[in-house]
Amino acid sequence: MEFSEYFPIWDQLTPGQRETLSASLVSRAVKKGAVLHGGGMDCTGLLLVKSGQLRALILSKEGREVTLYRLFDRDLCLFSASCMMRSIQFDVTITAEKDTELWIIPAEVYKRLTEQSAAAANYTSEIMAVRFSEVMWLMEQIMWNSMDRRVAAFLLEESAIEGAARLSITHEAIANHLGTHREVVTRMLRYLQGEGMVKLSRGTVELLDEKKLAALRDA
Repeated sequence: MEFSEYFPIWDQLTPGQRETLSASLVSRAVKKGAVLHGGGMDCTGLLLVKSGQLRALILSKEGREVTLYRLFDRDLCLFSASCMMRSIQFDVTITAEKDTELWIIPAEVYKRLTEQSAAAANYTSEIMAVRFSEVMWLMEQIMWNSMDRRVAAFLLEESAIEGAARLSITHEAIANHLGTHREVVTRMLRYLQGEGMVKLSRGTVELLDEKKLAALRDA
């Protein structure tokens, strides 16, 4: 499929704007685990996911991670072009959670587009509002929810993303997503296993009772 089918405001751009955008695109295929953008790196550009899955995260000075949000097919990542958003005061790292195909839109090209096109400016504002809401939801989870509820919520979300009850994921990976220590996650998972909600084995977590997990998440 072509870029035009993934970019929702394509039909609202002028022929000249479409030509400029098409000529500037860089197509990339990256493997799981690849770092596409890091806080100390140059401005990467905007990332539009064709297929696969990306993860946006922040790192503490101690090296602990916390997931801000995930990006799936047709999602556009703005924070990888933070150089065009001078008000952004934190560093975001973007990694590939799965083998991913994507387009990179150079930041200067997209910035010029938003200055020329009201549709592009509005689209960008909508994406920023969605990402802000996701980050605020994350902050509420960290500040107000207990770790057992956060682990339950993460497992249910991951199961929905993968379309499977058996998840190939380590305790360390879950801890990185939630911004906590592996030992804390291990303790919570063992508690959930004792309650019959999950079954643990090396490198996997199997959801046995999603209703109980949902009840814990929503408690």
